[in-house]
Amino acid sequence: MEISEETGTGQYRITGVDADCIIINQQPYTQSLILMSNHLIPSWRPQHIDDLRVDDWALLDDFELEVVLLGTGPQCVFPHPEITAPLVARQLGFEVMDTATVCRTYNILMAEERLVAAALIV
Repeated sequence: MEISEETGTGQYRITGVDADCIIINQQPYTQSLILMSNHLIPSWRPQHIDDLRVDDWALLDDFELEVVLLGTGPQCVFPHPEITAPLVARQLGFEVMDTATVCRTYNILMAEERLVAAALIV
């Protein structure tokens, strides 16, 4: 699915997504990743929602964020609250959606210059 480009000052925009690939700035990615407007972490450890661990959020510790969007793959699957406890402790907004929906939502929030991170399981 092609995603319409949103405007904004962010360096990284999601330009397409399908079941096994996310396209960022016309570059395809086939592994899980974390994306922020000006930062890309291209190899995020969990490859399935069941692989997600508490310490997987440590990569976000050095970033100022308002909200974290978790894309759980082709279906929305909520992780155990214990897994997301570090985000709650930081008082971050946190939303869980299927990965395609997170991609669209990320572009909108990034265009609004919100401090958003998309943690995407491909």
